[in-house]
Amino acid sequence: MDAILKATVQVLVKVGKEKLTTTRVAVRAGVSVGTLYQYFPNKRALLRAALKLHLDEILAEVDRVCVVQRGQPVERMAEALAVAFLAVKMRDPRKGRALFAVSSDVEGGKIAADAEARAREALVGLLQSAPERLKTDPTLMATMLQSIIGGVKRRLLEADMMEEQSKAIQSELVLVVRTYARACVGR
Repeated sequence: MDAILKATVQVLVKVGKEKLTTTRVAVRAGVSVGTLYQYFPNKRALLRAALKLHLDEILAEVDRVCVVQRGQPVERMAEALAVAFLAVKMRDPRKGRALFAVSSDVEGGKIAADAEARAREALVGLLQSAPERLKTDPTLMATMLQSIIGGVKRRLLEADMMEEQSKAIQSELVLVVRTYARACVGR
């Protein structure tokens, strides 16, 4: 299955969603079309699984940051989340753009909402471990941080400017999330 999902993303990046076929994916994965259909009944299921796997990879990074940053000052937490999230996206920006392009075709909204809920839960736990007293509810903070970071990610994916401006965008995003985090700490 892993080979099939990797091949799906490779074919998607190379030829786009309109020209992606199960036959092309099977050839790229080195399996028969029949084998592919044992796991995925159609192109839509294949793309849905590839998107879910991509989001699971992002969630794994969020979980990692939440473990490492537990108990740190809230500004540091926010910065680490923003940097890690952009780093995941920068590993293969073409993959991110390609999967973003198909997300509306494969119930990506629901898949993304499920992933966002899982990430929010992890972020709430992280924020609750902050040594400072928070004057903003951790669930609201988590939602706002996700929205800020997710909004920048979406803009990067839509504008296709990831590689050329990544350092500048990362610096600006860190500034925004640190400023927001600072405003949420009680004095």
